[in-house]
Amino acid sequence: MNDNFEPKSINITDSAKNRILSVLNSNNESNFRVYVTGGGCSGFQYGFKFDSEIAFDDDVIKFDEFDLLLDSLSYPYLFGSTLDFKEDLSGAKFVINNPNAKTTCGCGESFTI
Repeated sequence: MNDNFEPKSINITDSAKNRILSVLNSNNESNFRVYVTGGGCSGFQYGFKFDSEIAFDDDVIKFDEFDLLLDSLSYPYLFGSTLDFKEDLSGAKFVINNPNAKTTCGCGESFTI
């Protein structure tokens, strides 16, 4: 086992990393925030934004070229999830593969615990 391995509270695919980096570089930002809010057709929905502010309750997950931010309310809902970026006929978007979700809506943007 690699002694330098640091488990992450959220994992990111190469596709998501590449998309985040391409936008960060063009906007001079250094942080990407993933969060959960109430709403959506299944109860909770995912949100994503580029954010220059780090709040006092943020979990800062360091990747090589940027930091990913999770606020303290979203953290337990997203722990162990994987962030991906998909491009297909329906468009391009970030998606979450969340092992904590009991059900998800058809579009994959909302979930229940």
